[in-house]
Amino acid sequence: MSDAILQRMQSAGPKKILACTGGGILGLMSVEILAKLETELRTKTANPKLVLADFFDFVCGTSTGAIIATCIATGMSTEKIRSFYLDSGPLMFDKASILNRIRYAYNDEPLAAILRKEINKALSYADGAPAAKLGDPNLRTLLMMVMRNHTTDSPWPVCNNPLAHYNGRERIDCNLDLPLWQLVRASTAAPTYFPPEQVTFAEGTPQEYSFVFVDGGVTTYNNPAFLAFEMATAAPYRINWPTGSDKLLLVSVGTGWAPRARPGLRPDELWLLDNARSVPSALMNAASAGWDMACRIIGECRYGGRINREFGDGTVLPDGPSNWTGPKQFTYVRYDPDVTDAGLLALGLPDIRPETVQVMDSVEFVKDIQRVGQAFAGKVSLKHLAPFV
Repeated sequence: MSDAILQRMQSAGPKKILACTGGGILGLMSVEILAKLETELRTKTANPKLVLADFFDFVCGTSTGAIIATCIATGMSTEKIRSFYLDSGPLMFDKASILNRIRYAYNDEPLAAILRKEINKALSYADGAPAAKLGDPNLRTLLMMVMRNHTTDSPWPVCNNPLAHYNGRERIDCNLDLPLWQLVRASTAAPTYFPPEQVTFAEGTPQEYSFVFVDGGVTTYNNPAFLAFEMATAAPYRINWPTGSDKLLLVSVGTGWAPRARPGLRPDELWLLDNARSVPSALMNAASAGWDMACRIIGECRYGGRINREFGDGTVLPDGPSNWTGPKQFTYVRYDPDVTDAGLLALGLPDIRPETVQVMDSVEFVKDIQRVGQAFAGKVSLKHLAPFV
């Protein structure tokens, strides 16, 4: 059991959660937004060495968001995470052999090797040391990653909470003994992009068994914000943080928002192949927007783009009227760039073509992706996080 994690989890005072959305190389947008937040916090606290693990008590992520969340939990600065994406992005999307491309587009070995190396390095392990585990005592925060268990057909939020049901040290299949890099790799195993990840439990015992995992974005939790709130407050998860807009902060960071509008669509264009291409992303986008809206209703939303014309942005001033009939459970902030033509124009980036910053494997346009994140980061303000700063 990690005494440091348990102590932080059970300490008195307000708690702060960060949730990072999936999106492949588009995660660099999230990194730039978080870099601005880290800079603002360093200035406010007069601590030039502050990292986001010093501020957030619980970091959560799906797919590329799991990479970002894990890096933060290890104590990495956003500068190092940025370098990870810029230097390793092309290696993450290493083309698979021609024979394998009917099953998946990219090899998993380069990403797996990078994750294992960088996670161990961030946790201060020497080269050649055993892979860090989910229950590593050097992790700085509570950490949760979302993946899909293809074997059991269920979403799997895996957390390093020492009190969680499947983290009991008396279990031979204790989740805390699972390699951290492999869980991150499982959360990023997007179908058709990467091969699935097989994870072994109770390894080396007569009860050994394994599950096959794919990207958590294939569940309804590509945006894990509301799931993070549930895990932090629902009794079965045993974290039990108190709720209230002055007691719990939830910051959600996205990888770019762009509805796939088709104004000239005809009914006869909706056939089998078209649906196969469009339905999965449509369901993921709808689920992400739905959880975002839920957070803006249940929580006191301080910042976020417009959900739709009827709901608006759902922001509520601290002393203004509420947008629902119940008490607010947390303070909520949603940072997610609009990467449509209109959104990019509003960010002062009319030269960037939307389609180049909307695709998860758009590594050849990584500099444009970074520019979008940097431009949007200008909207980040510690005023949105009051009274937690």
